[in-house]
Amino acid sequence: MERDVEKGVKRLKWAKDHMKVLKRVRESVKKAGHLDGVKISMALHVEAKTGILGLSLREAGATVKMASCNPLSTDDSVAKALREEYGLDVYAKRGESEEEYYKNLNLILDQDPDVIIDDGGDLISLVHTTRRDLLDNIKGGAEETTTGIVRLRAMESEGKLEFPVMSVNDAYMKHLFDNRYGTGQSTIDGLLTATNLQVSGKNFLVGGYGWCGRGIAMRAKGMGANVMISEVDPIKAVEANMDGFEVLPMHEGIKKADFVVTATGCKSVVDEE
Repeated sequence: MERDVEKGVKRLKWAKDHMKVLKRVRESVKKAGHLDGVKISMALHVEAKTGILGLSLREAGATVKMASCNPLSTDDSVAKALREEYGLDVYAKRGESEEEYYKNLNLILDQDPDVIIDDGGDLISLVHTTRRDLLDNIKGGAEETTTGIVRLRAMESEGKLEFPVMSVNDAYMKHLFDNRYGTGQSTIDGLLTATNLQVSGKNFLVGGYGWCGRGIAMRAKGMGANVMISEVDPIKAVEANMDGFEVLPMHEGIKKADFVVTATGCKSVVDEE
């Protein structure tokens, strides 16, 4: 337990040292007092960088409660360090059951938040369904990723989104650089960790050629893979072709693929058929 906390503290300190923009923002917001007394509930991948975000918001004056946005993505050493060393209210562990996952989301909502920070849309969806008692107090929220924005835009078009949400994903610095270079790198890292397979020489199929798909394809190509793209938007499909990738339907590409990565923000890209 002590080793996990120590490891988590080291990861948090390392991340903090490399998050210089957040440092400037934290100092500015703290000086202005914009977050004094504000209650923030955040559902994000609980790891070092989001941990520093949570600590920064608290330092700037907010009351912060944090849960995971994915049952499988929590860095347990960071979660323990945030709780035990820094005293941040964190409700997350790697490998949560579905019941535990939603219990933790409800726990961070119990503070009757003013602001919600979400990744994937589950927390905002929960507020609009089983926790509607919280709607009157919520001033707004932020959604970080393509998947969540797809869900929220569907809610908005149906007239079901009841408070303003900032689309972090639409910021140029987010989708041009984080989605392309950050997601590209982390996807490869995840594949290598999970499979322990060599990428070079493998057939690598990417579903979707948006900013995330571009980054994944770029990284896979750089590691020597034979990259194929499946894309329903004809303009993006032409772009993928012009970038030097083989473009073909999912049901054809998957027959010869060693790796398949979907990067569309939509479900059922790879279905039973």
